[in-house]
Amino acid sequence: MFRTIIAGAAVAGALTFGAAGIAGASTTNTGSTGANRAALCAKLPAIQAKVQKVEAKVSARLPKVEAREATLKADGKTRRADALAKRVTRIQNRETRVNARLAKAQAACSAAGTSAG
Repeated sequence: MFRTIIAGAAVAGALTFGAAGIAGASTTNTGSTGANRAALCAKLPAIQAKVQKVEAKVSARLPKVEAREATLKADGKTRRADALAKRVTRIQNRETRVNARLAKAQAACSAAGTSAG
C-alpha cells in the first residue's frame, strides 16, 4: 500500500515538475517569437489528460489511505498516522499547484487565440 502511495507521489511530482517547465515556457519574454507558447498549446491536451489520470488514481486511493490512518490512530500508532496524514496533505498541495499551473497555461493559450483542447 505504501509503495502505491509513494509511486503516486512520484508520478505527481514528475507531473509537477513537467508542468512547471512547460508553464514556465509559456511566460512571454521580450525576445520570444511565440514558438514556446505554440509548443505549450500543442502539448496542453496531453498534459491535461495525464494530470486527470493521476488525479483519478489519487482520488481512488484516498479513502483507503484515510481508513489506514484511522486504523493506525486507533492502534495507538500516532507517529505513523501523522506521517501518513502529512504525506496526503503534501500530495494534495502538489495537486493544487499543478492545477494552478494548468489554469495559467490554459489562460495563456486562450489569450493567444490557440485552441487548448
